[in-house]
Amino acid sequence: MASEQLNLSNLKPAQSRKDRKRIGRGLGSGKGRYSGRGIKGQKSRSGSHKMRAGFEGGQMPVYMRMGKQRGSTSKDAMPIGPFRTYSQPVNVAGLERFDVGTEVTPELLKQAGLIRTIRQDVKILGMGDLTTKLIVVAHAVSASAREKIEKAGGSVTLLREPRLSRPKPTRKASAPTPEERNDEADAN
Repeated sequence: MASEQLNLSNLKPAQSRKDRKRIGRGLGSGKGRYSGRGIKGQKSRSGSHKMRAGFEGGQMPVYMRMGKQRGSTSKDAMPIGPFRTYSQPVNVAGLERFDVGTEVTPELLKQAGLIRTIRQDVKILGMGDLTTKLIVVAHAVSASAREKIEKAGGSVTLLREPRLSRPKPTRKASAPTPEERNDEADAN
C-alpha cells in the first residue's frame, strides 16, 4: 500500500485511546464507594504508596532485626570500613617513560595518565624494571620499588612519613603460686 500524504482527513492517534478509570462516581459505575481500595487501613489512605524501600508498616524492619555483619567486610570494620585510606598503585615500569633527572610527583603522574586523581595517596610498587635516574615523590613506596629506584641512581622522597607500628605490650610475669613458693623454699 502506498503511503498516503498526511492531512486533516486521515489523522489518527498512534495508539487506540483508552478512557481513564473514573473512580468514586457512585455504585452503578462499578468503582464507587471505596474506589477499589477495600475497607479502611493504611493502603486505603492517600499517600500510602509513597513508602520508602524496606518500610514494614512500623514493624521493626528486617535490617534492624538481624545481627550486624561481623568481619572485615562490614561497614563499621577497620580497615575496610568507612575510614579506610586507599592508595593508587603505580609500578616502576610505568616510570620508565620519564626523562633522566625528572622529579616524578603525583601531579606529573596525573598528567601522564598513570593515576586518576591527586586527591588519593600514590604508592610506588616494584613491578617491572627501571633504568632511568628519577627523583620520585610519593606518599608510599614499597621496599622493592625503593631498591630499584636507588639502584638506577634515583632517590625517593615520601610526602607522608610511614606510621610505625607500636610493639605489643609484654605480659608481666605472674606472682608465684603457693606451691611454687614452697618448692623454692625446699630448694634453698
